[in-house]
Amino acid sequence: MIRKLMLAVAALVAAMNMAFAQVDVNKADAAALDGVKGVGPTTSKAILDERAKGGEFKDWADFAKRVKGVGDKRAVKLSQAGLQVAGKPFDGAGAAKPPAAAGKPAPAAKPAAAPAKM
Repeated sequence: MIRKLMLAVAALVAAMNMAFAQVDVNKADAAALDGVKGVGPTTSKAILDERAKGGEFKDWADFAKRVKGVGDKRAVKLSQAGLQVAGKPFDGAGAAKPPAAAGKPAPAAKPAAAPAKM
């Protein structure tokens, strides 16, 4: 019983590692690219076609310039899903907006009203 439980845990850990595997656009085939969340058959074909036509992608800027539909916003999402260009994740400093509450200070608390005198 314990042996089966340990095997199940090991399989779960292996599956989780595969889900977060890094995929480099310069080395990946269509199946590997399709495995990245946000990359479907159309995008993977566009990546492979552009890589065959123009050679390896130098960086994320080169990748976004050559692959239609990839801008900073999408590059952030693809990078978070595990896509890399030339072995590096997207470094879009300022590209991703911080959560609404993150950049704003908390509003000042209003003082409590003084009790009425009688």
